[in-house]
Amino acid sequence: MDEKELFEHINKIELRDGKERTIKSYVLRNNVISPKSAGIINRYMEKYGFFYQDAPLDYSALFGNDNPVVIEIGFGNGDTTAEVAIKRPEFNYIGIEVFLQGFVNLLGQLGDRAIENVRIIRFNAVDVLNHMIPDSSVEGFHIFFPDPWQKKRHHKRRLMNPEFLHLLARKIRKGGYIYMVTDWEEYAEEVLEFSADEPLLYNPFGGFAPPVTWRPVTKFEQKGMESEHPINEIWLEKPDFTV
Repeated sequence: MDEKELFEHINKIELRDGKERTIKSYVLRNNVISPKSAGIINRYMEKYGFFYQDAPLDYSALFGNDNPVVIEIGFGNGDTTAEVAIKRPEFNYIGIEVFLQGFVNLLGQLGDRAIENVRIIRFNAVDVLNHMIPDSSVEGFHIFFPDPWQKKRHHKRRLMNPEFLHLLARKIRKGGYIYMVTDWEEYAEEVLEFSADEPLLYNPFGGFAPPVTWRPVTKFEQKGMESEHPINEIWLEKPDFTV
């Protein structure tokens, strides 16, 4: 693949049939590949990145091992993704992000720090999950500080809704988990409420979960705490027993 084709693939993130989604959980503002970003993409995309395909992913081929796979949706600038992957080397991580600069930033970190257990894609998460991720194949999902779309008229844009939660639940194996963190309390309460109606999942804590030791505090999270926003954590599991 030459440089022009590579950059075209990086910027191709709409639906596979070419139609734009009517309601998206994001708004793209900058899709220009700078010379610095181009250098990172050229150096590291082949090893750490992959492109959308209308076929199930072969995790073993992607990572070169059979370690369990965790998927992070909307990894932002990727700092947390990198740190979690370093702390938990027994897992493989797939990161999905639509924002170009965040994607490139993590790509650069993976290459510069030689983080071997992360692969990333720039594409719509719903399409990746529907067409590339087999059911009952994922160890867990991480969703850290998704956009709360604070205005009520924008709530329909929120990533987490009953339909999306059900999609995630289908993709995790028995005993797998979904881990969400947000500093927007009303959003957290909403997710906690509708998650109770998801038949494939249960909440082992009966409410919000305690913090885990392996997730670092991000700059965004620190600002939220300084503004006295409560950090709410939701941990759901797919039972490997009858509940």
